[in-house]
Amino acid sequence: MATGYARGVVFIHSAPRALCPHLEWAVGRAIGRAVNFDWSDQPVQPGTRRAEFYWDGPVGTGSALATAIRGWEHLRFEVSEDPTAGNDGGRWMHTPDLGIHYAQTDSAGNVVIGEDRIRYAMEIAEGSMTELQRELDVALGVAWDEELEPFRHAGDDARVVWLHKVG
Repeated sequence: MATGYARGVVFIHSAPRALCPHLEWAVGRAIGRAVNFDWSDQPVQPGTRRAEFYWDGPVGTGSALATAIRGWEHLRFEVSEDPTAGNDGGRWMHTPDLGIHYAQTDSAGNVVIGEDRIRYAMEIAEGSMTELQRELDVALGVAWDEELEPFRHAGDDARVVWLHKVG
């Protein structure tokens, strides 16, 4: 059976300058070819750099990428893998304080919480709305989103890449 083809993005939100070449090497090794990121300063955290890298490869590459870069301290990143006809998408978020969070995503990029995870949240909550809210926030990765949001906006000034051929 043939493996599907996927694509996605690696967002390095903040990395110490000394770590940048190591991240390029790790990502290149995960996708099987050398890569060079277009690094820029991260204004939210002076002394760090940020980059975005669009990748394509076999389904599961997003997981391999997140695994390849998750071990370094002081690193904030996100990896996304778009869903394909036969496979769910995914998003991996990492911060130094929270560690890594994985969430399944749908075709619009929304986080999908599975039935078993919802049942678990309801069981843990034991009727407490506050506890149910906390459990669902964990499942959605709210704490990761809140910590990464200022770093995401730092890229709003980034140069625009126009796609002339889509499909």
